Amino acid sequence: MLRDATAKAIQPTDKPIADGTVIGLRLHATKLKGRGLWKLRFVSPVTHARRDISFGAYPDVAILEARRLGNEARSQIALGIDPLIAREVAKKQIKSQSPILTFREAAERVYADLKSGWKNSKHKNQWLNTLKTYAFPIMGDKPLTDIDVADIAEVLRPIWLKKAETAKRVKQRIHQTMEWGCAQGLRVGNPVSGVQHLLPKQPSASVRVKHHPAMPWRHIPAFIEKHINPANNVTRGLLLFVIMTAVRSGEARGAEWCEFDLEQAVWTVPASRMKAQVMHRVPLSGPVIELLKKRREAAAHSDLVFPSPRGKVLTDMALTVFLRKHKAISDTLGRFATAHGYRSSFTDWASESGYPQNQAEIALAHTQKDQVKAAYHRTDLLEQRRPMMENWATFVISTKNVKKN
Repeated sequence: MLRDATAKAIQPTDKPIADGTVIGLRLHATKLKGRGLWKLRFVSPVTHARRDISFGAYPDVAILEARRLGNEARSQIALGIDPLIAREVAKKQIKSQSPILTFREAAERVYADLKSGWKNSKHKNQWLNTLKTYAFPIMGDKPLTDIDVADIAEVLRPIWLKKAETAKRVKQRIHQTMEWGCAQGLRVGNPVSGVQHLLPKQPSASVRVKHHPAMPWRHIPAFIEKHINPANNVTRGLLLFVIMTAVRSGEARGAEWCEFDLEQAVWTVPASRMKAQVMHRVPLSGPVIELLKKRREAAAHSDLVFPSPRGKVLTDMALTVFLRKHKAISDTLGRFATAHGYRSSFTDWASESGYPQNQAEIALAHTQKDQVKAAYHRTDLLEQRRPMMENWATFVISTKNVKKN
């Protein structure tokens, strides 16, 4: 727990000091000894991006006051509200004298903004008509700021089971309208995200598995040698890291230095950043460690391993644009490979190289669907996976493999 004696002794060169009571609350050093800036790091429930909110400077804002503000922000987050957006909305409401829009008026504005970009005339006609039929009679005249989860549930309930596809479209269009309201600073939080908790489970539809275009694994070394090696910028380094570790790009883009133990050669991805909400350990191969050491030199002043030029998490389009620019073809149909597709490439390589399927599945952090097997599966086989990941990383950057394949 952070105490006044520790806070008063903070030096300009010190790393941020964790409060120890409020999750994510830290005291950041300033240029003056004994003064710090309070910041709370959190994941936005609206944008799902990692963000920081400031609560002022210490000692002007005392420790107890910073904790009170931190707990208030955490309470907002638990309710699906982004405290930074809430702060901006409050400022705009003070400055703005404009009348409050109803849901009907907001939806009509959203429709007017979007319709010019739609080529499908049927979709253009249906977008507003479905809201006129199902949403406007119930909450069309209600102020946008007052609409809550119960209102949306009331709209959807009569068609939720009988007309599941229509309900899905209505829900999506209400969601767009509420997101527009948030972006305009007219309200805080989107209540659509919680409506499923007030409605019964819809009948299961046939599941369509989306296959991401994947580059054949034998083609990867040549592509890396031509376009990625040396990995002399953030995007190239990120893509090489994604390929060699076989992780999801989101897990790599959000990676922070505090998650890595280079001496023990392991990367521990916290559950909060994993798709299955389960902590995942990645054994680090020699080539990956070498890449990380170079990245540490290049990003010495960032918590992120692969920061954007503005020091934020890179968008998922960064790798997509790179792969399209360098014509990363995945198949005979001429489709471009995706960053996620390299996980499939890894799976094919592991299978054809004779590695056990369970090792590859754990490396990919796939959830065990067989509940009986899952009950007995109590280890992540970290050490057994090391040789596999070492050989994979060595393969993808090997010039020898380029000549061979």
